[in-house]
Amino acid sequence: MAKLTFSGGIHPYDGKDISKDKPMKKILPKGDLVYPLSQHIGAPAKAIVEKGDHVLTGQKIAEAGAFVSAPIYATVSGTVKAIEPRRVVTGDNVMSIVIENDGLYEEVEYPPVKPLEEMSREEIIERIKEAGIVGMGGAGFPTFIKLSPKEPEKIEYVIANCAECEPYLTSDYRRMIEEPEKLVEGLKISLRLFDNARGILAVEDNKPDCIELLKNLTKDEARISVKALKTKYPQGAERQLIYAATGRKINSSMLPADAGCIVNNVDTVVAIYHAVIEGKPLMNRIVTVTGDAVNDPRNFIVRIGTNYHELIEEAGGFKTEPAKIVSGGPMMGFAIFNLDVPTTKTASALLCMTEDAVSEMEPSACINCGRCVEACPSRIVPRLLADYAEHYDEEAFLSHDGMECCECGCCSYVCPAKRQLTQAIKSMRKMQLAKKNAKKSAK
Repeated sequence: MAKLTFSGGIHPYDGKDISKDKPMKKILPKGDLVYPLSQHIGAPAKAIVEKGDHVLTGQKIAEAGAFVSAPIYATVSGTVKAIEPRRVVTGDNVMSIVIENDGLYEEVEYPPVKPLEEMSREEIIERIKEAGIVGMGGAGFPTFIKLSPKEPEKIEYVIANCAECEPYLTSDYRRMIEEPEKLVEGLKISLRLFDNARGILAVEDNKPDCIELLKNLTKDEARISVKALKTKYPQGAERQLIYAATGRKINSSMLPADAGCIVNNVDTVVAIYHAVIEGKPLMNRIVTVTGDAVNDPRNFIVRIGTNYHELIEEAGGFKTEPAKIVSGGPMMGFAIFNLDVPTTKTASALLCMTEDAVSEMEPSACINCGRCVEACPSRIVPRLLADYAEHYDEEAFLSHDGMECCECGCCSYVCPAKRQLTQAIKSMRKMQLAKKNAKKSAK
């Protein structure tokens, strides 16, 4: 039987063996915690505390700043030390709430939660909204909006993205192995919102233990199936995942809901479980700290706002000074120059490498080999688009479907001329999206 997959893609070294077999470890932050008010797509959250206020774990400290926004909660007890710009992983200074950790971890008393069977669709969505849940696979889009399409009756598939195709990352794997019941229950909660939908747990076939475990847990669930996807990067990208799991196609101008699909990351689905069943807001996430420069690579259950320096300390520090540190995975993550930054809702990994292979590469002229076209999962021509981007030829870039690029990095990875194709295309896409948003704002 043909394996479920998509056209294009690559098979890079996955590096998952470094951290995948170590159980998740809970850590308690020691120093100050920093909560950027922009850690999601949309308007920044608005602080509802002031300097000098005492807060408890689980207390709301910032409310949603607009419809497309999400509230933020304290993850420790302590005193609000400042509300000021702080550096984040992207290098930007972002207005943030700084809490001095008192080390007591006193927690609020959460309001009682209705049994799931008694909750209406609107009540479930409101719980998810109030909990501050956003896409934790990296996008950071508020989850309640994704679960509120205009025509819910047309949603036919609710997909849990369990692929985890990005090299080195193993946080979703550990979550599936250690807490599979929460994943399944979170998916069942999502299915309650869509009467005509079936649930899919979409897992790459390099995780046979997860596939078997999830199949056993869902064997009596008529609306849920487990689908084994071919191990290939970027199998977990939304468009590629939807095509592999359902055979449906979407493009850059469409939402998954337009194809009758809803897709959420593993950690997002588990956060839905905690919000609806336990009444708890989003306060923790799993972060993979890995790479050959780290003494004890593993996955940590991290309180949002914890400083990255503390994660490195928990991982035993560095074996040797890393040549490159990447926030996220090596394909779609980005290099950072300072570890004095906080973890956020969308922080997935910290990759510390002893060699910086990319900066040592010397790009040369394109040899027209076509490898970038063969590898591209979006079926566009990366070398042409990169040329248009470098020459600021916006018209040609758009007419050759430049906005269809999913910025996966496959073209840069396979290019024998070592051209940074993805970076050039990404810059032009960012420029075009900014122009589009400016036009919307002007209306």
